[in-house]
This record gives sequence, structure tokens and C-alpha cells, in this order.
Amino acid sequence: MAVSDPVADMLTKIRNASRAKHEKVDVSTSKMKLQIVKILKNEGFIKNFKKVTKDGMSFIRIFLKYDEDMKPVLHDLQRISTPGRRVYTGYREMPRIYNGHGVVVVSTSAGVITGKKATENKVGGELICSIW
Repeated sequence: MAVSDPVADMLTKIRNASRAKHEKVDVSTSKMKLQIVKILKNEGFIKNFKKVTKDGMSFIRIFLKYDEDMKPVLHDLQRISTPGRRVYTGYREMPRIYNGHGVVVVSTSAGVITGKKATENKVGGELICSIW
């Protein structure tokens, strides 16, 4: 089955696995997906990740993170910009997610970075997703 929005598909797989309290989830790999997963790791929303090759196919295995009560650390992942409706913003209008507790992922000329780094570097771009 062809997926029209692979990034939204990855976010949905992570969100569903987290809510079902799975230990890990596998998603197909791409450069943008790998950058988003690195941001999830750096911001403390997932334990770890690694690239896995099985039967000639490359995957990203994401190890999900939970607190002491087995509640997911990752509360919500939302796709902002879609293939049918692209959303761009300048660094001055960069949205804040849950008053700074969440993270917005932005695709800029400097690569895929967080909204905070985009504001610091004074670059705008396409809003990919919000994480809380």
C-alpha cells in the first residue's frame, strides 16, 4: 500500500505504539524521518533508536519511553504541514507548544531542527509537526 504522507504515517505509528504501551516500534527510513527521530531522542521523548536492516529493507527501530507509572512520556504528536496544505513560518512567528514544554519541528535551509533552534539561528521554514 502506497502512503501519500510517510511522515504522518511514522508519527501515527509512534503515537499508537506509545498509547498501547509497546516497548518499541519499527518505521521505514528516510532522511527526514531520521532527523525527526533524532530530535525526539535529543528532547527526551524516546529512550533510543537504531537503524535496522532486515531482508534488504532498512528500518528505524524506536524504543519508547515511559515514566514510573508506565504512562507515556510522549503525550501527543501532531502533523502540522501536510502534502495538501503546506504551512510556513518566519522565525519571529514561530509557534510555542504548550507554553514551551512541547517542541515544534521545522524544516529549514539549515536542515530539520526544533523551533527553538530555528528562532536562535533566525531562520524560518516549513512546520513539520508538534510534539508534546
